[in-house]
Amino acid sequence: MRELTYYVACSVDGFIAHPDGSHGGFAQDSDYFAALFAAFPETVPSHLREVMGVTAENKRFDAVLMGRKTYEIGLKEGVTSPYSHLKQYLFSRSMTNSPDERVELVSDRAAERVATLKRKSGKDIWLCGGANLATALFTHGLIDRLILKLNPFLMGSGIPLFSDVIQQTALALSDRKIYDNGVLLLDYRVK
Repeated sequence: MRELTYYVACSVDGFIAHPDGSHGGFAQDSDYFAALFAAFPETVPSHLREVMGVTAENKRFDAVLMGRKTYEIGLKEGVTSPYSHLKQYLFSRSMTNSPDERVELVSDRAAERVATLKRKSGKDIWLCGGANLATALFTHGLIDRLILKLNPFLMGSGIPLFSDVIQQTALALSDRKIYDNGVLLLDYRVK
């Protein structure tokens, strides 16, 4: 069975974005990105792969799940298929059509749809955001791993890792890396 990994950057106080959805304060240096993208090349958006010199095959993931607010970050810039090198799923109850034929819109029964995806053959599945979708999938026991890029700053307020209360859950640290810029990559398995 494929694993679902919530792989996301967050501040030390657990926020994945500012209240307006912006990402100011997160690490942006080139050495960090080069190391990160060598390990997770498929997480580089399609329109940036050539610019950033990322040509590697998908290592871990062949599908990506995005909530509407996460997807709209790129859409505001005219990017309708942010990860065309992956099978893309957009979860939204308010959208009626996908802006791009390469992005499959899932309007209802998100947990059921993800459970079905996990049973299909392939590489693992990446949940890139957002907090509402992460909460729904975590509540249904569908998230197998959390890989957090813990950035060395306090945001103070913003969009949290999970949008609502979740059940206390033990995590097992399976890997970690400390980058020179102070970012900690923490790879946890959900127990």
